[in-house]
Amino acid sequence: MEERILVVDDEVSIASAIAYGLNKEGYRTETAYDGQQALEKIKFFQPKILILDIMMPKLGGFDVLKSIGNRKGMGVVMLTAKNEIFDKILGLELGADDYMTKPFDMRELMARVRSLIRRLEAAADTESDEINIGLLQIILNQRKVILQGEVLDFTPKEFDLLVLLLSNPERVYTRDELLNLIWGMDYFGGTRTVDIHIQRIRKKLGAPHQDILQTVHGVGYKAAGGFDENQH
Repeated sequence: MEERILVVDDEVSIASAIAYGLNKEGYRTETAYDGQQALEKIKFFQPKILILDIMMPKLGGFDVLKSIGNRKGMGVVMLTAKNEIFDKILGLELGADDYMTKPFDMRELMARVRSLIRRLEAAADTESDEINIGLLQIILNQRKVILQGEVLDFTPKEFDLLVLLLSNPERVYTRDELLNLIWGMDYFGGTRTVDIHIQRIRKKLGAPHQDILQTVHGVGYKAAGGFDENQH
């Protein structure tokens, strides 16, 4: 089945050019020209990939990203005319998967879209089971984190980071490794991003489950291999 891609940009010429290029690659596309229209189209079109401009009328790209909530396997590539590192960090912190600054080469955008689709498909293939640690349950194919019967609100990157660590207990990951595995080789926000996400995950898990994620001082992080909440 052809993958669906929604292109959102208030510059009609840019949105049309991207959609044209995607159509030539065999994708099924829709376009939207402001954030509000994008949210409406996401509901019925259910795109695999969202190509999203940041600066738009009515509702900007960051606000769209915040409003989507659980993306259920939808990848996001953000576009901007700016080359501000703050914008890039904020977009990725909100769960975007990739980022391109205008003007860009259409061939590079197509390559990034293909790469993102492959990553999403690979993740879907492996997400067919559950991780259970005490009262903590992670349903991989639904991307849900449940603690004592309550569904916790995790961002896509928080979820991916938690699952990576819990899937490989006692495996020590450096901050650089986690940054590359979760955010990608091109991400340049710095390893502090990893620390912030670990802190947020621990806060959401609360005691005693926050102790599942352990700091390996001077190196990075690991998941405890023999966690027992009754011992905490």
